[in-house]
Amino acid sequence: MTTPFSGGCYCGAVRYECSSEPVHSVHCFCGHCQKFSGTQMSTNIAVPKSGVKITKGQPAEFTTTGDSGKKIKRSFCAKCGSPLFSEPELLEGTLIIKVGSLDDSSWVQPAASIYVESAASWSIIPEGIPQFGKLPPSPA
Repeated sequence: MTTPFSGGCYCGAVRYECSSEPVHSVHCFCGHCQKFSGTQMSTNIAVPKSGVKITKGQPAEFTTTGDSGKKIKRSFCAKCGSPLFSEPELLEGTLIIKVGSLDDSSWVQPAASIYVESAASWSIIPEGIPQFGKLPPSPA
């Protein structure tokens, strides 16, 4: 993967650039990601928020509450509805980029599947990477 990388919404109204290397990448099967993506899961990369710059437009936002009880701000295009980012209060300073919004996602290699206990019975959970019922334990 080469930084910077870029992405945006389907209609092109919102564009962003990221100058930071991802901290991690996961497939998330939580109910929030299912609703936000409109499918079985969301594939996400986490980056330092300070490395992301909106270069065109301004995403719309709404806030939900995660199972931790902490807020999660979700950003999307107000024109076409494309999901772009999540900003969990639990991971202060981290921005979760929705991989589907990247201009080129060929370099993304998810390292785990999380919230698999929320996966639909018909979901395809990738083999060969760790699976966690909810969030994985924090490193000590």
